[in-house]
Parts: sequence; C-alpha cells; structure tokens
Amino acid sequence: MKIHNTLSGKTEDFEALDGKVNMYVCGITPYSASHIGHAMMSVIFDVVRRYLEFKGYDVRHIQNFTDIDDKMILAANSTGIDVADLAESNIADYLAEMDAMNVARAHEYPRATAEIGKITEIIAKLIEKGYAYPVAGDVYFRVNQDEDYGKLSNRDLDGLIAGARVEVDERKEDAMDFALWKSQKPGEPAWDSPWGMGRPGWHIECSAMAIKYLGSSIDIHGGGRDLIFPHHENEIAQSESFTDEVPFSRFWMHNGMLRLGEDKMSKSIGNIVTVGEALSSYSPDALRLFFLSSHYRAPLLYTEANVAGQERALERLKNAVRPASAASVGSTIDVSPAKAQFVEAMDDDFNTPRALAAMFDLAREINRGKDEGADVLGAQDTLRELSGVLGISLDGTAETSGAGPFVQMLVNVRTELRAARQFDIADSIRDRLSELGVTIEDTPEGTEWRIG
Repeated sequence: MKIHNTLSGKTEDFEALDGKVNMYVCGITPYSASHIGHAMMSVIFDVVRRYLEFKGYDVRHIQNFTDIDDKMILAANSTGIDVADLAESNIADYLAEMDAMNVARAHEYPRATAEIGKITEIIAKLIEKGYAYPVAGDVYFRVNQDEDYGKLSNRDLDGLIAGARVEVDERKEDAMDFALWKSQKPGEPAWDSPWGMGRPGWHIECSAMAIKYLGSSIDIHGGGRDLIFPHHENEIAQSESFTDEVPFSRFWMHNGMLRLGEDKMSKSIGNIVTVGEALSSYSPDALRLFFLSSHYRAPLLYTEANVAGQERALERLKNAVRPASAASVGSTIDVSPAKAQFVEAMDDDFNTPRALAAMFDLAREINRGKDEGADVLGAQDTLRELSGVLGISLDGTAETSGAGPFVQMLVNVRTELRAARQFDIADSIRDRLSELGVTIEDTPEGTEWRIG
C-alpha cells in the first residue's frame, strides 16, 4: 500500500516489517465544544487505523489532549471556570461524541498536564545539548541549531525569518526561536521546574507524549494541514534534537480543512458547526459518509445539502443488506471485483471516494440479485465487512438483534394480504411495525423496510 508523506511530498510505499504500526494523532485543545472539523479529522484517522488493522497490522494509536495552553487559560478566565474543570468537561463531551460517531477509542489519551515530568526531562536535555536556552524563567529552542528546520513545510529559515510575524522579545537570541517552557504569569496554572514555576509550550507537549508512549521514532504522525507549520515543524526539530534519531516520524499525514462557506472552520472566528449540532440533524453514519466522500487530503465544503445527500446514499447501502423478499434460487453474486476495487482504492493513499464507489457498485449488484432470486447473503456479508472498514454500520436495531427475519416474514405476510385485498389486516401489520420503529415503503419494485 502507498501513503502520501508530507515530509517528502511524495506518495510512498508503506511497510511495517514487524507488522506493528505506531500512530500518533494530534488531538483537540478542549477549551470549548468540538466542531465537525475535529470530527472529520478523528473519522479520517479512525479509518486509517481500521484499514491498517484490516490489512493485518497491529496498530497502537495515541491521541493527545492539549489541556493547557494560552487558549485554555483565556477560555477559563473568561468563563470563571477552573482550567482543569473546563478541560475535563469538554474532553468528556468529545469522547461521547466520538463514541456516537463510531470512532474507535485510542489506546491512550495522554494529557499535557499529566506529562510535565517527561516534558521537563526533554527540555533539560535540549539545554544540555545546546539546542535550547533558559532566560528569566522561560526556555527557548534555538531554531538555527537545527540544520533541517523547515523540511516538513518546505520553508527555508531565511525566508521564515524575513516573513515572520513575531512579537518583539529581546530575551530571544533569534526571532524564530520558540518557547519550550513559559514562566508563570499572575493567575495562571503552573508547575515546578528547574527554571521556576511555569507551564510547557504547545509544541513540546506533543513531542513528549509521542516519545513517551510510542518511542523515539514512530511510523505515522497525523493531524490537520493547519498544523504543518509551525506545530509539526517544531515537533520534528525538538524531537530529533533530543533523540538524535531521524526521522522522528516515517510518515506525516495531513487532512484537508473543512470549510463553511469560503472560510476554514475555526473556533477563533466563530465559524463553526459543533459536533453536537451536527448529530442533532444527521445520523453518525451519514456524517462519516460525508467526510469520506472526498479524499482526505482535499478540502471539503460543509453544507446542509451535502450532508443530507449522504443520508439518502446511506439508505441505498442499508437497503442492500436488508433481507430479500423472495426465496433464492441458488445463484450467487461474485463479490471479488468489488472487494478488489475497494482494496485497490484504499491501498492508494486511502482513496475513500473510490472505495465507496466499489461499495455502491456491490449494493446495486445485491439489489439486482434480489430481483432475480439470487442468494445474496454472502454478498451482503461482504458489503457489511467493507462498510465496517470505514466505520459505517448498515444494520439497524432489529436486524442486529436477530429480529430481521421476523420483520421480513411480517412484511411478506402483509404483501400477500394486500394481494388478497385484505387491506385492513395489512394496514394493521404496517401500523404495528411502525410502533416498533420499522418504516415500510411500497415502491414499484416491491415493499422495502428499514429501522427508523
């Protein structure tokens, strides 16, 4: 399989010789409710993990929470809530929302505030090696000591300095030097360190958590495109300087931005739709289909029409796995072309639009097979399997609880009653099924049913 590597700018062969994949994904800063841009990122890397596991890899997935930084402090102060309490509340909401979205839990969710020991250990080593320097309780990283700085974002240091928008700080040796440790300001949470009370800088938090939980060199590091510079660039610089191992991550994966109108979805400008708002209007599976309808590296435009269209697409897939109304005559559906197309698409840098096309092709074959009396059970199982790789559930409550055959029997009885013009009894069956959450639709192609 091939994965596009931001570090090289190329789509490269991906291998893990020992069959194990260490994956670190930058998580949220929990200073307010999560928006659907966060959900998109989580779904994308959930699918990456699911597909790697489908391919037989043993994936260890770490996703952090940046529970202390400038935004956390500002939000807490503006609301009168303790920083830690604010973080806990928003983290709990995020995890519940991702559970609803069928995003598999990461193996660990480290929090910056719980990793101060590892953070200060790395900073102290960077100072010892000459890559960092303390000044008046702060500690800065010497960017010009890293000869490869800018290799991820493809920016040269001279150009960065010339175009930098940085606050004048005479304590810095260089305008591009960034903070590893920040001395305590009045009213701010703080932790003890060799340089006095303070808190970590944003970038060092992720380096410390990735190294602690996954080691000095990892396989995949993921996040949104907006993190490439300066966050991930600085992660590379400080991590490789600390460990002397290159590369810090073999593959860097970055998803495109979700847009609302013409702008990137962003809390800072109030241009957001929260996950809770989206889930109140659309099903989790339809939202997943929407996120996966575009290649993960491409930008995606959020509109109500675009998401609503995925509800209809989802229903086509669900209809395909519902029991056939007629007994099969023995012929089966060859699922190998669809499955091969799905795997080929996902092997090509997780091309989910093409993978979904394969699934919809298979769904059409299944529906055609139903009409022709073919045995579709094997094909339905394959469609469920492929959908599961994308984290999409096609079976409703009745089907998954074992009630599907019973519902189908009642639908068949209703069809016979209608043919015998016993409409009162047929309508009574329909009404009773409706009370149980089963929707029946009479179409020119026959009677269809679904949960909900």
